[in-house]
Amino acid sequence: MRLKSRERARAIQLAVRSALAAAIAVGIVQWLGMAHPIYAMIAAVIVTDLDAAQSRKFALNRLVGTVIGAGIGALAAPWLAPGPLAVLVAIGAIMLLCHALKLDGAAKISGYICGIVVLEHSGQAWLYAAERLAETLVGVGVALGLSLVPKLIHVDGDRAGPA
Repeated sequence: MRLKSRERARAIQLAVRSALAAAIAVGIVQWLGMAHPIYAMIAAVIVTDLDAAQSRKFALNRLVGTVIGAGIGALAAPWLAPGPLAVLVAIGAIMLLCHALKLDGAAKISGYICGIVVLEHSGQAWLYAAERLAETLVGVGVALGLSLVPKLIHVDGDRAGPA
């Protein structure tokens, strides 16, 4: 299929790939009996890009951010009472740590995962962290797999082959 508008073709392809990645990731997580397919869905959509190299970059940031955020959140949860102060300390500290370690692409993801752990899952923080990592791995894996599928819509001037 050929379209004249490069932007329209890219938008259609990204929407189709993102939706397909999300649906497959949710299906796999549900089939495996995991508790929260939403995290696989989020990872699949965030990582999906038409450029395979960009998908790999997003995947690395997503995985690093999840590991750091869940791990630090699980470590901090026993010492922080769930609430606004815990969220302030956890998110601020983890994002500053990511910036100091030159992991800027993972900072926001680390922050929100860490915040979720200290706010909602302090009682079983390590279990929650492990489950989020497993579900995220499914979403990332599906998105990376789809990044290898060649584009189905081509616009004059596009190169053929895997996106």
